[in-house]
This record gives sequence, structure tokens and C-alpha cells, in this order.
Amino acid sequence: MSRSFASNTLAVVPVRAGSKGLPKKNVRSIAGKPLYQHAVEQAFRLVGKCVVTTDIVEILNSPSISGETLVERPSEIARDDTPMDAVLIHLLQLLKRRSELPDHVLLLQATSPLRVDADIEKAIELYSKGEFELLISVTDAEPSILKYGTISEGEFTPVSKPKYCFTNRQSLPKVYRPNGAIYLFSTEFFLRNGGLATNRIGAVIMPSERSIDIDSEDDFIKVEKMMFDLRGHDAGDRATGY
Repeated sequence: MSRSFASNTLAVVPVRAGSKGLPKKNVRSIAGKPLYQHAVEQAFRLVGKCVVTTDIVEILNSPSISGETLVERPSEIARDDTPMDAVLIHLLQLLKRRSELPDHVLLLQATSPLRVDADIEKAIELYSKGEFELLISVTDAEPSILKYGTISEGEFTPVSKPKYCFTNRQSLPKVYRPNGAIYLFSTEFFLRNGGLATNRIGAVIMPSERSIDIDSEDDFIKVEKMMFDLRGHDAGDRATGY
């Protein structure tokens, strides 16, 4: 990764207080530190700058641990149904008013702590080629989803090619789903586009075992065990940063 890219890139870690699946998960200790702090420390290792956008009073009222900038998120964009676009627009407009707008944004979800530095480095390398407006991380998904469709007034509309509805599962192409761990894009694209949706999306593949998005107690317990297992074996060589 070039120094120039890192100098013009801001890592953003969005965390909010409300979580119906697992209350206070973002500040709960996992592998020795609050969950969100793993993403913050990873952000500093990769690009050297990080903003945490949050409505969590515990974070806002405490001094930053790694030197991250804290931005208070208004309650109206900290609800269960708040799209990420709204959170990013609020943050980038604020940075623009402060004349602190970065060229690129690296969005790291706190709930994906099994993401390793190498995943982000691969994303940056692919994004830097300039072929995509958005770079995301993905993982394997069930190919039978290509058989699905929507129904409106009794009419079935396939989500993909109609022929896939009648193709044997074993003959369907491989399918991937976004895992929420990494998003990389330019601020110019995002503000011009008004959001992340685009037809020019690049992707880096992460294995399913490292694509867990913590949303429940079971997820939390499973991920913490995996983090300790990695730390106990070859975490240093794998650039995990745990």
C-alpha cells in the first residue's frame, strides 16, 4: 500500500448504542478490549487515521484509547432502520464543513473482528487500480438463491436469469454475498452518487469462518473463542493484530 493512498484515506468505524440481538455489544469486552476498539486499532495500522461515529455515551464521554476522533451521531440516524448512507452523509458533510474531507473512506464494521489486515490490504490493492467505484468484502453464499424471485400481483420475477430457476443446484454458478467487513470508496463518488449503490463494485473474498457478523450471544462467544485460538497459534505471522 502506498503512503500517498494512506495519507488521503480516512477509516470510519460506525457504532451505535441500540442492538436488539445483543445489547451493548460494541463496547463489550472481547479478547481483552471493547469490540469496537479492534476495528479502531486495525484502522490505525492500515491508514493511520480513524473516526468513530457513535451515539454511545460511554464512548463519547471517555478519552479516545488510540487517538481516534469521536463524532457524535444524532439519535435520528442511530435507529435500527437507519441506512449506512445516512450515517456517512452526516459524517462527510461535517468533515467538509471543517475542511477535513478525505479523498477516500475505508469503512470497517466493528462487528467483524475476524477481518485481518491482509483482507484490507487486498481491498486497497484492487481498489487502487481505479476500475471500481466501490470495493467490498464478500464470502461464499448458497447458489440456490439464483432460483429465487419476487411476486407482484401474481407475477413471478426471477432475481437473476430465468434459466437459473430450472437449473440443477450443482450446475449453478458460484454466488457470493457481502459480509459487511470492508467498504472502500472515494468521497467524491459517494457525495456525488448520494450513497453506496453502484454498478461498479469490486470485491475481495473472505472465508466464511472469518465472515461472522456478531449479532447474538452465540456469535460473540464463537468469535471470541476463534480470536483466542488465533492468538494462541500464529496470530503474529498472519497479521491479525489481535
